[in-house]
Formats: sequence, structure tokens, C-alpha cells
Amino acid sequence: MTQAEASLDPLTVAQPEPEPNLATEAAAALDIESDVPGTGAQHTDLDVLDQVQDVLRSVTYEGASLYYDASTMAALNSFSAAALARLRSYKPPPLPLWDTLPARRRAAILVLLYADRWGDLRVVITMRAASLRSFSGHAALPGGKADNKNETPYQIARREAHEEIGLPMDDSRIPKPFRIEQLCNLPPVLARTHLVVTPCVAFLHADRLSPDEPAPLVEESMIPRLDAREVAAVFSAPFYNFLKTEDLPARPGEVHPPGPWYQGEWISYKDVPWRVHNFYVPVNNQKVSKPRRASTQGNLAEKLEEEEEREGRFRVWGMTGRVLVDAARVAYGEDPEMEHNKSFGDVDIVLRAAEEGSLGDDKPQKKSDDNEPAKM
Repeated sequence: MTQAEASLDPLTVAQPEPEPNLATEAAAALDIESDVPGTGAQHTDLDVLDQVQDVLRSVTYEGASLYYDASTMAALNSFSAAALARLRSYKPPPLPLWDTLPARRRAAILVLLYADRWGDLRVVITMRAASLRSFSGHAALPGGKADNKNETPYQIARREAHEEIGLPMDDSRIPKPFRIEQLCNLPPVLARTHLVVTPCVAFLHADRLSPDEPAPLVEESMIPRLDAREVAAVFSAPFYNFLKTEDLPARPGEVHPPGPWYQGEWISYKDVPWRVHNFYVPVNNQKVSKPRRASTQGNLAEKLEEEEEREGRFRVWGMTGRVLVDAARVAYGEDPEMEHNKSFGDVDIVLRAAEEGSLGDDKPQKKSDDNEPAKM
């Protein structure tokens, strides 16, 4: 057993506690009555969450940029609790086509959320390594191709997250008091390489060790244990900001780097209008994890460092940008401020690709002698 494995020994992991009633907690935080006046009947979770949303929409987002030291996590605030509740209840429309796809056309990505020190949600994003054949140097969510047809999308996403950012595949190997909760899948998107990609949304909990103690802070090594073959950098972005055309207001003592948060344009993808979202995520107020220099992606990391010092922002766009907009729409129950595709995912485009014959097993799965994982 390696030292890293020993530190994640399942014997040291506490059994997860029952999920809290998030609607009740959110109602209490905002002083919303949990029963229907004059009837004695109880509101449902969705009733309470709707009231929570109404209250939160009336609050100006003063001083809530969500930027922070990326090595910390905290308890959820009511706004984030309501967002997670919506994700838990979301059910994507069925796509029978998935069951007919060969393994080499299946892929999944992990939308990994966690709470910052103010209880706001952030999402983990990687910069793909220069050694990858496809989309090298692009911002991406952890993910990749299926190994076989028996893997579920969530299993694919967790395996790839283990390979890319060191997130253990086995929940029992996640050190206490942290745990992963699978929230939902989103409708699939179609990669340029004709992979049908299922986004899987999950939340990294940091449970309280006792009622009298605050939720713990995460050491920097909890999230990114970089795989030198695949990842050039790991950073995070404020999840709610993917519904906005401008940066959320900065925290006291912080400033945003120059440049816009958002730019977008319409293109045609298989004769279907498709919105390209370009988000420029500030990284001047967070720690960006990079691999050691003695590697090809270390060279890319140096270029990213130069870009970071010059501009202070990393570009998140294309399929990754589209998925994050869709996920935020579901989570917060709001339409984005920017122009966007009304549908979730690329189901219509996937079906067109299938009609064209682009999703068949027309090429044998390449066997690698160096155990290079299948990537998008």
C-alpha cells in the first residue's frame, strides 16, 4: 500500500450521516414559515424552495463574487442548498440511442461542485495537457471515453476524474469528513469527435465533525492530485456566474483582472443553430494547481502561468461552456442573461449524427501499449 493509499484507508472513513432536510434548513435561514397558515398542513420541499428562490431573487448580489482561496470548502448557504435540491430532483428525458451506441462513441464528464468558505457553489475545471491528441490546452471538465458498454455514465466520469485529478473512484477511499453525492445526469452533448457525452453532476460534501464545530476546510491536495499525462492545470469557477454576462461583484479587498467575463456567438452545428459561450474565468484570486515542470504539460503550465500573469483569466468555452450553462440553468431555476439554446444538451444534433451514420463502430478501438487512457 502506498503512502497515498494508506492516507485514504477505508477504516478511517466515517459512515455518511443521513441527508439533512434542505428545504427546512433553507426556510429557517430565511425566516420562511414551514407550515401553511390556518391549515396545519406542511409545505412540500418544492413549496419552500420556491419561496426561498423568490426571496433570494429580491436580494442584490452585493459583494458576492464567489472568488476565494480554492483550497477551502464550507457549509452550504440556503441559495446553494436550493440549487442542489433542484439538481437532485432533475430527471433528463430518456435517450434510447445511448444503449445502441458502441463503447467507443460513449463518453461522460463530471460536473464536480463544492461549497466555498461562504457556502457558494464552485465547479472544478481542468486544463487539458499538451500530450493529448484532442483539444490539448483547452479548458475541460474531467471526463473521457467509456472502457466498455457495461460502464454507466457516472462510472465513466468517476474513473476519468480519478485519472485526471486524483478523486478516488471508491467512495470508501475518500477521507472523512468528505463524501461525494451523485446528483443527476444532464442531456448529452455531441463532441466534435462524434462522441456522445453525458454530463454527470455531483457534489463534494464537507460534513461537520460535530454540531458544535464548523465544516472543515480542505487542504489543497484534496482535489488535485495531478496525472502528468492528462492535466496541465486545475482551477475552479463560481457556478452561478455561468448565468451572467458580467463578473459577479468582487469581495472586499479583491479586484477583478481586466477583460470581459463573457463573449458569445452563434454558429451552425450540423445545420442546427448553436450558441458558443466564451467565459473568461478570473484566476488571480485563487490557487491554480499545476504539474511539475519536468513534463510536456509542465511546459504548457508555464505558458498558462504567463497567460495568468498577463491577463489573470482562463478561457472556458465550447462544449464545456455549454454544459456549465445548462447545469446552472437547472440548478438555479433561472434563464441565463446571454442568448442561449433553449433546449438542454444536443439531443437533436445527436439524432442527426446517428441518421448520418456518424455514431457507428466504424473503426476498431485502438489498443495502447502505454496504457494511455481513452480521451475525448
